[in-house]
Amino acid sequence: MTEPRENHPKGPIEHESVATRAAVFVPVFKQFTAKEDGIAPGAELVRRSDEARLAEALGLAAAIGLDIKASGVVSGPRPRPATLIGAGKLEEIKGVVAAEEIGLVIFDHPLTPVQQRNLERELDAKVLDRTGLILEIFGQRARTKEGTLQVELAHLNYQRGRLVRSWTHLERQRGGAGFLGGPGETQIESDRRQLQERIKRLEKDLEAVRRTRQLHRAKRKKAPHPVVALVGYTNAGKSTLFNRLTGADVLVQDLLFATLDPTVRRTTLPHGTEVRFSDTVGFVSDLPTHLVAAFRATLEEVIEADLVLHVRDMADPDTLAQAEDVRKILRDLEIDVDDSEHVIEIWNKADLLDEASLSHIEAVREGLPDPRAAQIVSAVANTGIGPLLDDIERRIAGTLCEVTLDVGPDGMGMLPWLYQNATVSRREDREDGAVSLTVEITTQGRTELRRMTQQMPDVAIR
Repeated sequence: MTEPRENHPKGPIEHESVATRAAVFVPVFKQFTAKEDGIAPGAELVRRSDEARLAEALGLAAAIGLDIKASGVVSGPRPRPATLIGAGKLEEIKGVVAAEEIGLVIFDHPLTPVQQRNLERELDAKVLDRTGLILEIFGQRARTKEGTLQVELAHLNYQRGRLVRSWTHLERQRGGAGFLGGPGETQIESDRRQLQERIKRLEKDLEAVRRTRQLHRAKRKKAPHPVVALVGYTNAGKSTLFNRLTGADVLVQDLLFATLDPTVRRTTLPHGTEVRFSDTVGFVSDLPTHLVAAFRATLEEVIEADLVLHVRDMADPDTLAQAEDVRKILRDLEIDVDDSEHVIEIWNKADLLDEASLSHIEAVREGLPDPRAAQIVSAVANTGIGPLLDDIERRIAGTLCEVTLDVGPDGMGMLPWLYQNATVSRREDREDGAVSLTVEITTQGRTELRRMTQQMPDVAIR
């Protein structure tokens, strides 16, 4: 049986050496309208399967090391205001919770404070909704001061409406006399003021972080290194691709939200253009609004990026729904997801596709209005990376052009620069010590080459 109610923690999950015994349920309601889901009239509606939702919810629970003892999809005609799910389903879950001695029940659905309180009373266990679970994961993953501030701000905003439910000691406090008094009134107001003061301090600290980031971006812009930001659904392979593009060693793990704090690395593209790649936190469906707001300081790296790579897991059956979730968040950040010159879709994990599936997505890509808007790659197998880097360089530095030049004996100091910043397609060494070269170079590189040759009489462009 479960422990007495008084022994159940009511704050954030205590991550102990013994994993918490938990159950995960995905409520699915037949009553569905586009208006309720925030879908604009006439917009294409892409919904993930119930099985995929359950698998993702289990993945989120596994991300904080919970010991999952029960799970399932709970269907019903419509959400119930008091307990979200119907009485019959609630009794079934109550029996499972008691039989498996479960201390934490997760509902992959938003819960009102009233629903959360009622469910905890009925199940005699701690209850978390999807938002609370994501906050718990982010709380574990944050490593930098900035990440910790952002998670704490999001958590306090979430807790603000749940004071009565979360802090059970309030029930034992008594306020004034008569009808103005009552259990918890004075203590709740005091705690609410403290909570609001803490939120204001965090917002002030994050504003300082935002200003610092702006100063850093301003300094980086003086040294013209364009920014390429990687975004995508969590576990789409962003960090693996980031490591492949930059040679970095960012944590790669088959785990939702394996990385949280952003990472920036500078690298040189094949034809010499220097860029900075930025790996950001992965997105999920129904990402809490206040969490997006709290992480805006981090996400500004995406907003300010010269190029955005939207990484997709093409081996996932729900890749279309995941892509739409990411596009929705990008739109919230006022990024034009339809601008194929600014946003490229990276169709990742091609190595996991069979021959028929790979042929299908290749045909889909060719059928796009602009086939360059998507690149098929495998970060693990290192396929498609070369064409992707070439495309990134073309978009940032301009199209490649062919240049032929003669380099005399006194201009040999130019050769290392050429081999580093261009692709040499032909070289002819002459008897007099001169060299004739044909190179492919970006428009930006050609401008720099012309400037350099003006100062080197022994180098001539034909």
